[in-house]
Amino acid sequence: MSGADRRLDELAERYGIGASGRRALAALLEALADEHAPTRVHEPERAVETHIADSLAPLAAPGLRDASGLLADIGAGAGLPGLAIAAARPGLRVVEVESVGRKCAFIERAIAAMGLDNADVACARAEEWRDGFGACDVVTARALAALPVLVEYAAPLLREGGILAAWKASPAAEEVADGAWAADVLGLEPMESLEWVAEGGERRSLYVYLKVRSLPNGYPRRPGMARKRPLGRSGSA
Repeated sequence: MSGADRRLDELAERYGIGASGRRALAALLEALADEHAPTRVHEPERAVETHIADSLAPLAAPGLRDASGLLADIGAGAGLPGLAIAAARPGLRVVEVESVGRKCAFIERAIAAMGLDNADVACARAEEWRDGFGACDVVTARALAALPVLVEYAAPLLREGGILAAWKASPAAEEVADGAWAADVLGLEPMESLEWVAEGGERRSLYVYLKVRSLPNGYPRRPGMARKRPLGRSGSA
């Protein structure tokens, strides 16, 4: 048994992943090993930590541990964290929201290889995915953008009571404060963050926000504005 296989066994036991989910995760690792996969980490022994373990770590966080309903993974890239979560939590319906065609094609192939019947691809920008507006119980975003930008992407998609889970490394205090400011503007509240140390010593963080009220007038803004003119404590918009 390889080191990657042993690590998958450990993760399956830790997060209560059944046999079919464990097989799906192994298939995901195999898909990521392809040199054409849209990631810089292909080797299974590294990818199991960088991609799988990192994607699953937040399942220990309140709000994600027992999440159900619709999860939108925005800016999905190679399909992470959404595909790993779909394998681990078959009760969730996961939509991978990605605007780059070749990445969408990879995700579709990975879903087929994993045998997932609870995952789909929406090849669109998050701001333009109208089918998701007000429909999502969870929005995830991993290494995608600054916290204020992620909050603005997620706010229109979330139903009230839904949560945004944003993977970060160690963001500056100013970014965290701006994320909280943007959340207040857009009807979200920061929840307790989760921190852990990844294999190799890298510090990782998960910032979680709860949707508590509807969007104010003027939102969502036009596509691209969240990045071009991000919300911040200065009140710029």
